[in-house]
Amino acid sequence: MIGALDVKVAAARAAGAVSRRAGRGGTSLPGKLLMRLEPHAIGRLAARLPHGSAVISATNGKTTTAAMVAAILERGGTRLVHNRAGANMAGGVASALLQATRRDERLAGDTGLFEVDEFWLGQVVDELHPRALLLANLFRDQLDRYGELDTIADRWLGVCARTSADLVLNADDPTVADLGRARGGDEAAAGIVFFGVEDDAIALSEMQHAADAKHCRRCGAPYRYEAIYLGHLGRYVCDNCGAHRPEPQVAASDVVLEGVRGARFTLRAPGGERAIALPLPGLYNVYNALGAAALALALGAPLDDVAAGLHAVSPAFGRAETVRLSGREMSILLVKNPAGCNEVLRTLALEPGEHDLLAILNDNVADGRDVSWVWDADFEVLAGRVRHVTCSGTRAAEMALRLKYAGVDPARIGVAACLGDGLDRALADGDGRLFALPTYTAMLGLRDLLVARGAAGSSFA
Repeated sequence: MIGALDVKVAAARAAGAVSRRAGRGGTSLPGKLLMRLEPHAIGRLAARLPHGSAVISATNGKTTTAAMVAAILERGGTRLVHNRAGANMAGGVASALLQATRRDERLAGDTGLFEVDEFWLGQVVDELHPRALLLANLFRDQLDRYGELDTIADRWLGVCARTSADLVLNADDPTVADLGRARGGDEAAAGIVFFGVEDDAIALSEMQHAADAKHCRRCGAPYRYEAIYLGHLGRYVCDNCGAHRPEPQVAASDVVLEGVRGARFTLRAPGGERAIALPLPGLYNVYNALGAAALALALGAPLDDVAAGLHAVSPAFGRAETVRLSGREMSILLVKNPAGCNEVLRTLALEPGEHDLLAILNDNVADGRDVSWVWDADFEVLAGRVRHVTCSGTRAAEMALRLKYAGVDPARIGVAACLGDGLDRALADGDGRLFALPTYTAMLGLRDLLVARGAAGSSFA
């Protein structure tokens, strides 16, 4: 006999199918409907997963890190229930679970893998009761929605205190590493795995203007950094109370950044070392790979599967994905806050010659209404290397002004607020590779355009 929950699952699934046929996507809508019908649907469906679930949250890199973990676990035969399209609020997690529900009330998978929005983490973890929880970073992002970093950090500390999941924490992010005190404050406490970079050859010469988390979470004194790798990530110590960067059990050394082509590093883990050739660019993806490796190892994946999965991972849309359109290659690099944008700019600066850019700045709700963050991103590092840039999006003029003040010749800056017009102008002005730098909703709009033009496949296929 079909249970009451599965009747509700069928109704929500049907609503999603209608939404997709109407061209409205449907990634989160079925899950939202299901949760109205059954508020604890996430927990009740997740309880059917024989091997439990894992959760990933961060300001930057959730979708890419989850794709890396999936590539690793699936090599070992794990059958995942995974919100691959990136819908990471509770509705998206519920949708992934209901889509995997079969007619016999079982799930078409044995393990859950869910990326979860920073603000929704507590609600989703309380429902899922995951085996492992990866918290990768906390950067300033969408202040009008999230508030200051300490607001999210306090919420996360409460989550860590009440969950029995193994914690996988970024040792190099002082705000995230401090969450380990939820298990007693001992960096060697059971059930905690730290990861981080250990290669001062790639350290920055000084802290970036956009850096966050400069003061100790425990006593308020300023951290002293011995090495700074990315934003506020690095090796730090509080000389006042002694808080310091924990020793990572999973680490990257011998890091080589190869522009937009990828990155190489030596992965060190308790089970040994492996040389990793990552097909995704930037130090930010090295951090994503470290988090993915640490989480996969905590879930029992062999080190060889970790290395093979990282070698084979493909970019998620907008995260260093390259498409071909109008005879040109276009690489899409998501930028949504100062720290992430700076790493994209750092990556582009490694590429030789001048660059053609399509910079798309939106101020929709999912981007954050406040776009002043662009003034904290260091566009100056690329200013002398811009051949032509087309600025588009709802705040195209603001983007153009920021680039002018960064030192880009105004004669090289074009403005086309309509995304379609902006894409056409950017493709027409120049040759060779075009680099698109969209904010979040701009990336979704760009995907819709590329799908319509046959250059990308639908996320809902």
